[in-house]
Amino acid sequence: MSPHPYPGVTLTDLDVDVSSDVTALYSDGITARKGAFSPEWADRLREDIEAAFQEAFARPGGAVGRGPHRYYVEIHPEQLRGFVDLVDHPWVRSVCTAALGPDYRIVELGFDVPLEGAVNQPWHRDFPMPEETRAEGRLTSLAFNVTAVDTEEDMGPFEIAPGTQWDDSPEFGHGMFPPRSHYARYEERAVRKFPRRGDISARTALTIHRGTKNNSSRSRPVLVLGVDGPEAANGDRHDTAVTRAYWEALPERVRRHLDCAVVDVLEPVTQKHTIEGLVMGAA
Repeated sequence: MSPHPYPGVTLTDLDVDVSSDVTALYSDGITARKGAFSPEWADRLREDIEAAFQEAFARPGGAVGRGPHRYYVEIHPEQLRGFVDLVDHPWVRSVCTAALGPDYRIVELGFDVPLEGAVNQPWHRDFPMPEETRAEGRLTSLAFNVTAVDTEEDMGPFEIAPGTQWDDSPEFGHGMFPPRSHYARYEERAVRKFPRRGDISARTALTIHRGTKNNSSRSRPVLVLGVDGPEAANGDRHDTAVTRAYWEALPERVRRHLDCAVVDVLEPVTQKHTIEGLVMGAA
C-alpha cells in the first residue's frame, strides 16, 4: 500500500514534517507524538472527562457500553477546555492534512472509559472497510487518542495488531469482527501501548485492535478525536455541536475543519456510535 501523502499535498502545506507518520499509518496502522502536551494539560483533560462521564452516566442514553464495565461517551467541544489546543496542534493538523488532504473534517469528539473489571474486548475494527480503501489502498479517516492517565500494565492497555488495516475477509462479522479462527494472527502481532499523559496517537480505526482486561482499581479514560477525509461519512454517526458564541470565537483555521451543527443551546448527546458485538464481553 502506498505510504505517500494525500495527492497534491507537499511539505510546504504542513506545519511539521510528518512523512514518517504517514508511512507508519500505512504500514503499521498507528503512529504517535510523545509529549505533545504537558502532564498538567492532560490532568485538566481528565477533570473534564470525569465531569462529562458523571453527567452522561446519570441519564438514559448518555453512555454506551463497549463491553462489561467499559463505556463510550460522545461530547461537545465546549465540554473540553483543551479542544482548540488539540485540534490546532501543529502535529495533529499536519497528520490530518498529509494523510487525508487539506479538506479534512473533524467529526467526532468522545472518550472511552475502561473501569475496574473491564474484560478483553473481541478483536475488531471500528467500522467496515470503505471501498476506497479496499480498491485503492487509501485511508479515508483517522482516530486520534489522547490518554488522560499514565497507562500501566494492569490498567487494561490498548492492544493493536500492526499491519492489519488491510485485512479483508467475508468472514468478518458486520465487516468489523474477525472470526476466532483469525485470532492467532492478531495475538502473534499484538502490541500493547502504554502512553503517558501528554502523548497523542493517530491510527486508522481499520487496524484490528482491542481493549484488554483492567485488573486495577483505576479507570483508564482516553479521549477520541475522529477525523474524516472528503470521501468518508463517519460524521453521520455523530451529533457534535457548538453554540454560536463558541463558533464565532474559534480560530478560522479550526472552523474550516470542524464539521458540526451550530446551535443556540446545546442538547446532551444521546449516544448512537455503538459497535455491535462489544457488549458481548470477552472474546
